[in-house]
Amino acid sequence: MRLDERKFMILKAIIDDYIQTAVPVGSRTISRKAGVGFSPATIRNEMSDLEELGYLDQPHTSAGRIPSAKAYRLYVDELIKAQQLSPEDTLRIHEHMDTRTEQVEQVIRRAANTLSDMTQYTSLVVAPQLTSMCINSVHLVPVSSNSALMIVVTNAGLVKDSVIRVPEGIENDLLYHISQLLTVQLHGLTLMQIRQQFAKIFKDLKENRKLFASVLDALENRLAEDEPHDVVVGGSVNLLHYPEYSDVEKARNFLSVLESKEKLYPLLKKAGSMEFTIRIGPENDLPELSECSLITATYHMGEHNTGTMGIIGPTRMNYTRVISVLDFMGKALSDLLSTDR
Repeated sequence: MRLDERKFMILKAIIDDYIQTAVPVGSRTISRKAGVGFSPATIRNEMSDLEELGYLDQPHTSAGRIPSAKAYRLYVDELIKAQQLSPEDTLRIHEHMDTRTEQVEQVIRRAANTLSDMTQYTSLVVAPQLTSMCINSVHLVPVSSNSALMIVVTNAGLVKDSVIRVPEGIENDLLYHISQLLTVQLHGLTLMQIRQQFAKIFKDLKENRKLFASVLDALENRLAEDEPHDVVVGGSVNLLHYPEYSDVEKARNFLSVLESKEKLYPLLKKAGSMEFTIRIGPENDLPELSECSLITATYHMGEHNTGTMGIIGPTRMNYTRVISVLDFMGKALSDLLSTDR
């Protein structure tokens, strides 16, 4: 059922007030708001209808009403759009992000801290998947007589490493030579393209094919795997400042989710390449986030590499503010990461 204009106006006023105060909203509070123009009695009747329709909850018999997840969904779908940030806000973001570094991991961590600072909620940022990135260089560093550390550097500046087995008789100079050969052969290729190069590189390596097979196996496993530990969290305790999380058990459950990257990673991965996703309360897959909202947005490293960032807050979060910050940060982060590194 679509709400008529009066019900929608009253519902919006209730949501706006509750976002600001976290206090159940009564009819007198709404009647005093500028632009409403209805008596407390009329508003009480409309609030009763809205409760029956599932848009409002009443925590206690004598208390005012609070918005339901259904109300926030309508609010977000009908009203929320990204707005231009103030010059002061854009300056703060640029001050956070302008420090140059060659390590993408450091940029991602700064982005998470900036998002949590700008919104006062908890932020999540995950780097793009390595399968879509190109190889910049491959280095084989001897560790023992039968093992070496393989270090892979991508075009986005991400560095990944893995220990591989080395056949007997391989000298350090030969490892260096093979590193150079692999860098030349694999430079600029994605994982999919590397697979297509197998036969050619096998031919070039000749008697060192065992080592090459070990390298390629490790390379494929390292780049193809999902990496929950790459989720960076900012402002973990920010939500504990909100009255919704004064309950110790609820706070403990929330913090336990933040410590489990294996739980967080699928939430961000699920967003895919969509510009924005907004999941409210029970729409989240995790029971621990059933009273939270999660807003995610994408950013880019170059043309094809897409990463995800998100904000977790109470369902009464300031949606307009969060979406505006994510929108600006997505563009700023994309510009920073897409420049030549």
